[in-house]
Amino acid sequence: MPVQAIGDAAPSRLWPEGVQSSVALAFDVDGPTGNAMLDGSIWRNPSFFTLGAYGPWRAVGYLLDMLDEYRMPATFFVPTWVLENWPAQIRAIVERGHEIGYHGHRHEAFWQLTRERQQEVMALSLALFRKHLALTPAGFRTPSGDWGADTIEILLDAGVRYSSSMRGDDRPYFIEHAASGRSLVEIPGRWELDDYASLAYQRNPDYPAGLDRIASYDATFDNWRREFDGSHRDGLCMTTLFHPKVSGKPGRILLLERLCQHMRSREGVWFARCGEVAQWWREQHAGARVLA
Repeated sequence: MPVQAIGDAAPSRLWPEGVQSSVALAFDVDGPTGNAMLDGSIWRNPSFFTLGAYGPWRAVGYLLDMLDEYRMPATFFVPTWVLENWPAQIRAIVERGHEIGYHGHRHEAFWQLTRERQQEVMALSLALFRKHLALTPAGFRTPSGDWGADTIEILLDAGVRYSSSMRGDDRPYFIEHAASGRSLVEIPGRWELDDYASLAYQRNPDYPAGLDRIASYDATFDNWRREFDGSHRDGLCMTTLFHPKVSGKPGRILLLERLCQHMRSREGVWFARCGEVAQWWREQHAGARVLA
């Protein structure tokens, strides 16, 4: 699965005129999905359900208000089981001008699924997005942070045009399906910008494993601020792996507000939805060289 990059082009060549760096805020509206859903334990312990349900039920509204205030476009990757159970809340994301992307049905680990099951999940997801939102997403974020050998072909066959799943750069790049010559634009994220790493407290189920303490809010903000500062200085693309059920709570919204204020104070930042970044990259950099 070769990837393409643009080499060491100057930042002024990477982005639209007058832009030094880009920021594509992204949220994974996981809700009460993941291991607890997949192994059935969510139905044996109501606290598992309510912990995740807070995200779509309550936190999404907080986040949408905050994004409005700071004029920040965003992309929300949504498991379609969450869409089925909170259609009004997910519909509000679209109504407020943000982008929706694929994120599995019940937050499945695609690398563990057969080719046929991955195809079924994508087909079901598309049907539900069309039924509830009358849209076809352009983007995909793998729920588990990895995928199988067949996944890129399955995504391309499903009409997906970009992914925000991998970690291979701090700029967008192309992931090519060698057999067909087709490619996806990859908008890579990093674990440093995953709110689980700093703010998730999980009593049970222990998923992801080991996240049983949280960092101080000041340290968390300082980390995120420094990630943006470095990305902006070097003319890169920063995206986030934030989760409403983790960082969409009142005290943590203040962290996001401080981050938005800080980013808005800098000149030359292109705040865009992931789909806009992917479209720009394909139009401007489709002739990039292939990296083996």
